[in-house]
Amino acid sequence: MTPLIEAPETEARMMEIVFPDHTNHLGTLFGGTALAWMDKAAFIAASRYARRTVVTARSEQVDFKLPIKQGQLVETIARVVEVGRTSMQVEVELVAEDLLSGERELCTRGRFVMIALDARGRPAPVAQLPGDAA
Repeated sequence: MTPLIEAPETEARMMEIVFPDHTNHLGTLFGGTALAWMDKAAFIAASRYARRTVVTARSEQVDFKLPIKQGQLVETIARVVEVGRTSMQVEVELVAEDLLSGERELCTRGRFVMIALDARGRPAPVAQLPGDAA
């Protein structure tokens, strides 16, 4: 069966709304919740790309630029940007959107390293990104 809409295999997008149980005493998104959403999106993007089980090896340089407020919609965008032999580097962004005005702002950005695994749980090779030299 042919899919009606083809999604880029290097990208994953998720949407969340910030509810009170996601926030700190200032009414802004907990950093740990933001990291969990980012890790989940990185996992999905890497899994879709590799079509294998993947695990998080490292998170790098996560920058919290702007607070995300209760009631905002958050789009988490993850893209596989670099591939090693068994690893994938995934850039992840959190974009907050005001539901009433539609204004969107990049609030958080980070990079995650994901490792592909074989059936025995050992690192497994991953295909190179299209356009990359072998």
